[in-house]
Amino acid sequence: MTHDQIIADIRKKEFKPVYFLHGTEPFFMDEITKVFEEEILNESEKAFNMTVMYGKDSHFKTVVDAARRFPVMASHQVVILKEAQEMKTLGELKTYAQNPAPTTLMLIVHKHKKYDMRSAFGKAAKASGIVLECKQLYDNQVPAWIRKSIKSRGYDVEDRALELLTEYLGTELSKISNELDKLSLNIEKGTVINTDLVQKNIGISKDYNVFELQDAIGAKNREKCVRIIRHFAANPRKHSVIHLLASLYSYFSKLYIAGTYSGSSDLELAKAMGFKFRDERKAQYAAKHRVAPYRIAMRNYSRQHIERAFNILKEYDLRSKGVGDVGTPQGELMKELVLKILG
Repeated sequence: MTHDQIIADIRKKEFKPVYFLHGTEPFFMDEITKVFEEEILNESEKAFNMTVMYGKDSHFKTVVDAARRFPVMASHQVVILKEAQEMKTLGELKTYAQNPAPTTLMLIVHKHKKYDMRSAFGKAAKASGIVLECKQLYDNQVPAWIRKSIKSRGYDVEDRALELLTEYLGTELSKISNELDKLSLNIEKGTVINTDLVQKNIGISKDYNVFELQDAIGAKNREKCVRIIRHFAANPRKHSVIHLLASLYSYFSKLYIAGTYSGSSDLELAKAMGFKFRDERKAQYAAKHRVAPYRIAMRNYSRQHIERAFNILKEYDLRSKGVGDVGTPQGELMKELVLKILG
């Protein structure tokens, strides 16, 4: 069961007596906790039927006593145990989990690490309720998650804008969600989000982003490349060497494909490179815009040069992970990488 399914079931009043959340991605836990705090009880019911406790300050007996109480003028009471990883007697809750109160909804939130579900408490929680391990997304899962989040807010997003959001916002889901909330405050429902809207509303520099760098590399504009890399190096939290490597690998992969379809039309070339177009009536114009920088790069990079770029990317990927490197600063690695690709 996913966190979306848990939330959907709660909103349908399909409850379980115990919910145990654990793992390394706090965003999903925070979303479920928010629903417990705001949507199960109305405001008048919360005064007598909502109990929030913290693991560091709680003993299992106190938690059990709260959970065994009867609700007051409500069908259920809600007991939330936050920061359960700090509770030394968490495992003792196994006796409650084996026989939970039918009118209590207990949410236990164990953040920052996976809990051993082979333990007695883990087995009891799984048998009597819902257990969800909240895992951090892999880098390649983040774009799909961003697109889904944008659609859930009532918008759509162009592929290039999605790439820009992914590159700039990283993989921290709470940060991404906050930025998407800010974005949605300033645009009408149903809008298709493009790069201009992203740059205007999220504060991404129009001149210093990874797509401008890709185009500058493709055009072999050394001066512009150095200027962008200096900006990246001065803002390491927004522009890491890991994200740069992933972005350039994707770029040269498309350029490699482009070389094979060099004699094709703009639309054929764009589709071969993986670009998608939602409006087929405007696809020809959109394709021309998307492939234009690649046609410039195709004049500057032969297949041999592209293969050499892949080898350079592999070398710097290893160096960024400490293999064969004595601690070169991230900014220097990025500068060396780009200059070596330019040749």
